[in-house]
Amino acid sequence: MPSPGNAPDTLSDYEADLKRIEADLAELGGAAFAVPVKSGETTLYVYRLFARGSLNGNLKELRAVEAAIDRAIECVGPAEDLCLLKANLDFKLHRLAETRRDLAMAPALAGRRQGQVLLADLAFQEGRYQEARRALEALAADDLTWDVLARIAHIEGKLGNAEKADQLYVQAEDEITAKEMRSFAWVELQRGLLDLGRGRVDEALAHYNCAERAYSGYWLTEEQMGDALASAVHYERVLKKVNKPEVAEKLGKLYAADGKSTRAEQLFERALSDYLESAERGEVHYYHHLTEFFADVRRNGEEAVRWAQKDIELRDNFNTQAALAWALHCAGRSAEGIAYMERALLSGVKDAALYKRATLIFEGAGERAKAHHWGHRAARLNPLGIQAHVH
Repeated sequence: MPSPGNAPDTLSDYEADLKRIEADLAELGGAAFAVPVKSGETTLYVYRLFARGSLNGNLKELRAVEAAIDRAIECVGPAEDLCLLKANLDFKLHRLAETRRDLAMAPALAGRRQGQVLLADLAFQEGRYQEARRALEALAADDLTWDVLARIAHIEGKLGNAEKADQLYVQAEDEITAKEMRSFAWVELQRGLLDLGRGRVDEALAHYNCAERAYSGYWLTEEQMGDALASAVHYERVLKKVNKPEVAEKLGKLYAADGKSTRAEQLFERALSDYLESAERGEVHYYHHLTEFFADVRRNGEEAVRWAQKDIELRDNFNTQAALAWALHCAGRSAEGIAYMERALLSGVKDAALYKRATLIFEGAGERAKAHHWGHRAARLNPLGIQAHVH
């Protein structure tokens, strides 16, 4: 593990990073779009805007980043750096067709390493899992970098090769420098998710604590600790740092289970309002969350189906297939849901949460033998039945 850099005593690493970004933006802001526009300063400015929005996990802030990128492209033309940034932003917001369009604006990007990595990401999200793995392995053979290794590890983990996935994550960590502590922490969080998906809570928490030591104060570490411990305290801390409606929903579920219905309903309304506001603006980022919310919180199966269908039209993969199957089951249409669940299961993904939902859907459709089969497989993968939240 690399040694963390020295952060100011009164600031966490996360806060110190935000402070540095704010200082950069203040210095660059006045000149970023001043005439005559200097492409280097303009590009650096929008990259720092993107860094801040990504670090905050703030969807509303990323909207402003999008406007700044579009303005930069209008001023200096479709430079590769700007098109790549726009493609990464669209991918982060689940806009896959737009991501492909952005890359096409600078045709040379398809031959560049960063462009090829993003095309592999697109392949995975579009359900072409083996194609994505082959592309990433070819990139790793040419130049071993931590981010490509971590992507391969993610695919191996999804396909049930947990030990190989963890080895690849360790290898990725070895490629990370002492200046990239947030990246190191992120990889530790992925290792934690891998353990949590197998019911290994103590091992997951060890990774999360390592992530906190490497890069202190990061809300994502706090959120995943909340997932592992089912801890309202951790979720409350996250919400004090960032506005994440999905965290508000998780916290609401905990309070509802604890009988604190008034507080739970406040959090549910907060989450739903943000989800719907985003969707009404034409954004697709929260379609999956809306599916889950109406299926599991509001128990409105038909509304869940509506959002799941919107999501699968954009990215047809095991996640969206399983989500639509679950929505149909919650709408009392388990027999219809089976077709989508079987497609998700045929993907080769090995995941206890997926198997558990398959069990309930097959039970709902009266197919008891299949329900027993997938229930048994879920229990073997994760005896504790703890879900790892991945997004």
